[in-house]
Amino acid sequence: MAWQTETVFREDSYIKECDAEVVAVNDRGGIILDRTIFYATSGGQPGDTGKFVRSDGSEVLIAATVTGESKEEIIHVPSKDAVLPQVGERLSLVIDWPRRYSLMKMHTACHLLSVIYPYPITGAAVAEDDSRVDFDFPDVDYSKEDATARLRELVEANHPVFTRWITEEELAANPGLVKSKNVRPPSGTGRIRLVCIGENAIVDSQPCGGTHVASTGEIGPIHIGKIEKKGRENRRFRIRFGDQPA
Repeated sequence: MAWQTETVFREDSYIKECDAEVVAVNDRGGIILDRTIFYATSGGQPGDTGKFVRSDGSEVLIAATVTGESKEEIIHVPSKDAVLPQVGERLSLVIDWPRRYSLMKMHTACHLLSVIYPYPITGAAVAEDDSRVDFDFPDVDYSKEDATARLRELVEANHPVFTRWITEEELAANPGLVKSKNVRPPSGTGRIRLVCIGENAIVDSQPCGGTHVASTGEIGPIHIGKIEKKGRENRRFRIRFGDQPA
């Protein structure tokens, strides 16, 4: 049986704490709640960590968050030797906000990079301080200095970032919204979540279930630390926080 968890983070990525009820604990000790602010590993973005606070003040540390039988079933993985809560128990959820916020900024920066280089994405991984986007890249002129300058321009323009939902039929009629070369958005729910950048999505719009900042200016100083050749036409761009080293 697949449980369905209300994914609070999909509507508001800035909620740091909330209450929830335990609906199940699986045979591996994974905790499933009726609702959660914890993002589950997906689309290159790692799942959230943090803690659950019980009514007596004791804490259950959460080491990872993953999906179960479906994207809607979110499993919170407790740290080793944690005392597990009981089904029906009410908990206060607290995410590791500094880590989550770094991931939100990095994930948004990855979207901006796909605007600069509108080529098929062959892979991506979001991390707290060093992320990557892989492109099926033609033989054109590029440099990390030029990529950094263009990325910083989009950041400093402070474009709004927001989400909206479309139907699966609308996505099928607009296949160019999907930038990944090999991975399609999950289907079967009837709707697709788009992450949009710029007024009226003038900068970008693409399917994504991840968490992002509300404006590009929040990303702050950022640069391309390295561009690697990963095959005849595959190029890996590494994104790092801070100004580009001299």
